Amino acid sequence: MARDQSRFAERGTTYWPLTGALVVLLLTACMALGPVLRNSAWWWGMAVTATVVLVSAAVFRRLRWPVSVVPVGALGVLLVFLTVFFGDGSGLLWVIPTPTTLERFGDLIQAGELSIQQQAVPAVPYPGILFLLCVGAGAIAIVLDTVAITLRAPAIAGALVLIPVAVPALITTSGTDILQLVLVAAAYLLLLRVDVRTRRAAEAANPDHGRSAARSFGPDRRGPGPVWGSLGVAAIAIVSALVLSAATPALSDTSVINSRSNGVLFGNGVSPLIDLGQDLRRPEETLALHYSSDADEHPYLKLLTLDTFSDDLEWVAGHGPINKGNGVDDIGSAPGLTSRIERTKTTTDVQIDNVISSWLPVPYPATSISGLAGNWTWDDTALTVSSEQSTTRNQRYTVKAIALKPTAAQLRDAGTDYPPDIAALSSVPAAAPPVIASTAKEVTAGTTNPYDAAVALQRYLRGNDFAYSTQAPIDQNYDGGSLGVIAKFLEVKKGYCIHFASTMAVMARTLGIPARLALGYLPGESQEAAFADRTRWDVSSHDLHTWPELYFPSVGWVPFEPTTGRGSIPDYALATGATDTSTSAPAAAEDKRPTNQGLLDAQHNAAGSSQAQGALGTWLQTAAIVLGIVVLLLAPLLVRRGIRFVRRRRLARAGPPSLAWREFVDTTLDYGIGISDTETPRHLADRAFSRPEDSAVRESLERLLVAVEYERYARPDAHPDVRTARVADLDAVLRALRIRASWPVRLRAALLPRSLWPAAFGPAPGTPAVSA
Repeated sequence: MARDQSRFAERGTTYWPLTGALVVLLLTACMALGPVLRNSAWWWGMAVTATVVLVSAAVFRRLRWPVSVVPVGALGVLLVFLTVFFGDGSGLLWVIPTPTTLERFGDLIQAGELSIQQQAVPAVPYPGILFLLCVGAGAIAIVLDTVAITLRAPAIAGALVLIPVAVPALITTSGTDILQLVLVAAAYLLLLRVDVRTRRAAEAANPDHGRSAARSFGPDRRGPGPVWGSLGVAAIAIVSALVLSAATPALSDTSVINSRSNGVLFGNGVSPLIDLGQDLRRPEETLALHYSSDADEHPYLKLLTLDTFSDDLEWVAGHGPINKGNGVDDIGSAPGLTSRIERTKTTTDVQIDNVISSWLPVPYPATSISGLAGNWTWDDTALTVSSEQSTTRNQRYTVKAIALKPTAAQLRDAGTDYPPDIAALSSVPAAAPPVIASTAKEVTAGTTNPYDAAVALQRYLRGNDFAYSTQAPIDQNYDGGSLGVIAKFLEVKKGYCIHFASTMAVMARTLGIPARLALGYLPGESQEAAFADRTRWDVSSHDLHTWPELYFPSVGWVPFEPTTGRGSIPDYALATGATDTSTSAPAAAEDKRPTNQGLLDAQHNAAGSSQAQGALGTWLQTAAIVLGIVVLLLAPLLVRRGIRFVRRRRLARAGPPSLAWREFVDTTLDYGIGISDTETPRHLADRAFSRPEDSAVRESLERLLVAVEYERYARPDAHPDVRTARVADLDAVLRALRIRASWPVRLRAALLPRSLWPAAFGPAPGTPAVSA
């Protein structure tokens, strides 16, 4: 037993460098998430989690815990760590998880999933996202430790770090940074080199014994040495990572990857990238919510605002620090609004039907909200209402708001004295196509103030030159809200709300007018039924809408409606004495959707085609998942069969007899026949075939034994006629082992061959005790 303990002691000290290399590799891989997350607090959370888990596993190994128990202990440490930092004091003595802790974890997972769905990159690492990142880092750390140290396969462990490395390639068009890939590859090379040195140290400290005694090391080594082998593997890893980074963005843009049968908002949350076309192109309408209001003009219901540009020049939601003290029972006043603007108080009762989002649809500007379940806060600048942990699912609430009624004269006299934070929203990226600014300048020629310029832009976009179409941007490949899309839209002059709204907002910015986008719903359609003692209004998926908001001093953010054929133009946006050439009917008629039957038929057919493609994509995704699971389940079998095939092929070419003996030993392990460190080959052979009916196979086994014994102990020139193991003898022995095993044992041996990771399973039942 002293010999066995010394092995564990050696393992506890020698494998510390390997643990350190794993820490470096995982922490370097986590850095690849930088392009998709803001600030660096998330990295420190992942780094601490991964380090704690890996070091705890090394400590357990140093304490001589059984190798099969070490991953379980590391998992326990991860749970304790998460309980301390994310359990919000719900754990027993702050460290032991309780049912309340698990509920808290569930809430964080749900909040994290919603936040991932609804944020643009770079995303704010809210607590839900941070929790998921720490869980992922801890889980990868446990698997890395198990594969690299317990199973002694660090080369395979390198594939696991591709999980965080591939994330930027999956959700950004720029892919993973090349420098980051090189750093990860260097850390992977370090792991391989440390593993080589660890193996050398272990072999020097523990001379050949037990199963390892069957190995044959010739005086001359063929093939690359450990350094060049590590460099070769690392080179393959670098090239593979580069290819993955280059190929993944292209895959992520395909309909198979991005197919979502339920659309952007309903069932999948709001996308701040404004992928509204899929919902608008759906042939069937889905009831999103219904409401009633005492307002004179039924309001647009706003979800969120988009006021900044991503690296891809797409509109994204700007985020400031979350003020948890901003309770919705008392919402602050609208930025820039003064008392001289006429207003009326309104009350709106809302019932959510099929909207699942962490943003709440409310009129702007709201003053208070009651009846909500969960914790909700309002943003200081946009006055949008959101929650880190709650959703809109089945919510019913009452919104107190004010309806603003600025006049054209007040807007025209507002001036340009913008506060610094508002003035920052009057610029566009330097990479903006010049056609946007030149068109805005041409359209607003002759105007002398921001208001008249805004009205001119709105009138231009609602003019007869532009047409509402959800299909044209798909057909001509300019869908979305980026600056490049706007330039194409100004050329084609066909699109839907996102194109009209983003074009007006960006053109306004080129003129020095602060502008942003609002995402939400049109007022919907009135019904004969009542809701909350007032006329009920139904809002459907086809009412999802985007509109621009422009800032005017003393008034604040003012909405406009540039989308032709959608919504209604506010009274203040119809300039006195000006003629709106886009409408020959009253403004109220704008509430109706486009009535051109040909356009509707085209949209219907396109939506049907899109739905069919989505169904095909779902089937392909399901098939890919099933295939992946099957391959994963069959991976041990395929690896084991591959090892056997290589050994038999080398034996057929007069390879060393130790190959045949290794195959025999591994097969006995697969069939549940344990092997101790002190057992000789003949002792094992006697145990494996001790029955009288085994006499036939004993002849083949005897020839293998003699060949192995002569290889180990005889002089190189002694009895060359018996120093070659025959493939036929090995096949006969393996066939005998298979025949005598029951079918459950055969199945287990095929799908879970113990020879691939004997240390993880420990001694098999029936193994003789190891002598002292």
